[in-house]
Amino acid sequence: MSLHKPAVMEQQQAHPDQHPANADQPPAVEVLSAEKTYPNGTKALMPVNLRVQEGEFVTLLGPSGCGKSTLLKMVAGLLDASEGKLLLWGKPVEELEQSGRKMAFVFQSPTLMPWASVQSNVRLPLDLAGIDKKEANERVTEALALVGLSKFAHVLPRALSGGMQMRVSIARALVVQPDLLLMDEPFGALDEITRHKLDSDLLDLWRKKKLTVIFVTHSIHEAVFLSSRVVMMAARPGRVVQEFNIDEPYPRTADFMVSPQFSVNAKQLQDSLLLASAEQEEKTS
Repeated sequence: MSLHKPAVMEQQQAHPDQHPANADQPPAVEVLSAEKTYPNGTKALMPVNLRVQEGEFVTLLGPSGCGKSTLLKMVAGLLDASEGKLLLWGKPVEELEQSGRKMAFVFQSPTLMPWASVQSNVRLPLDLAGIDKKEANERVTEALALVGLSKFAHVLPRALSGGMQMRVSIARALVVQPDLLLMDEPFGALDEITRHKLDSDLLDLWRKKKLTVIFVTHSIHEAVFLSSRVVMMAARPGRVVQEFNIDEPYPRTADFMVSPQFSVNAKQLQDSLLLASAEQEEKTS
C-alpha cells in the first residue's frame, strides 16, 4: 500500500478571515527541499516542500514518528536542516529579525519556572531581551488579559490547573508580539472540555492578533476545528503526503463540530491518516 501525493496546489486561496498577504511579500514560511538526517544515520525527514502564507492557520497532522515536531523545530531554528533551506518572510530563519518580524514557540508542556509568579514567567523573554521594565509590565498585562489570566498575575504555577498553566505558556509567547506562532501539540495532555475551550480561545487570538500559526496535533477533530489548511505527514521517513483546505467559515463554534461539514472534513483526514499509518506499519513489519 502506498500514498500518492496529490498535484501541488499552485496557489493557496486566502481564507476570508486571513489578513491578505501583500502580493509583493514572500510567504511567511517557505520550506524548500528541507530534510533531516541525524548523526546516527536516522533519516527523520525526506525533502519537504511547504509554503505557509501570512495569516494562515496550518496544522501538521500524522502518525507518531512522522516528523511533525522535527519540521516545526526546523522552522523555529531549533534544529538545522541537513539539506535544503527554510525561509521566513524570504530570509533564512536566523535572519528573521532583519525582516522586522517575530516568532514564538509553544511547547507540549508549559515549561514554567515553578518558583516564579505567573507575571514573572510571562515577562521572562522580555527580561532576557532587555526590554524596559515599564514597557515589559504593560505587555505582560496585555498578554495575561488576552488569555484570561489577569487575576492570576501574582500566583505561582502550582496553584493553577493544567489548562491555566498552558494559558501562561501562550501568554509568554504572545508577550513578544509575534507574527508567527509555532505550537507543538500544546493541548494534548488536557481533558476534552479544557482542550476545546483553549482551541476556541486560540482561534480568537489568531484572528484578533492577525497571526500566522503552524500547529502540531494528533487529533483529527482539533485539526478540522482549527485549521484553514491541514498538512498530512507519513513516517519512515517523515514526509508530506497530502494537503487539505478546510473551507469552512470562521468563527467556528461547538455547533460546527456536530455539523455535516465537520464530519466530511474529519472523514477525509481520517482516511488519509489511516493510509499513512498503514504504510508505516508495512515498513516496520
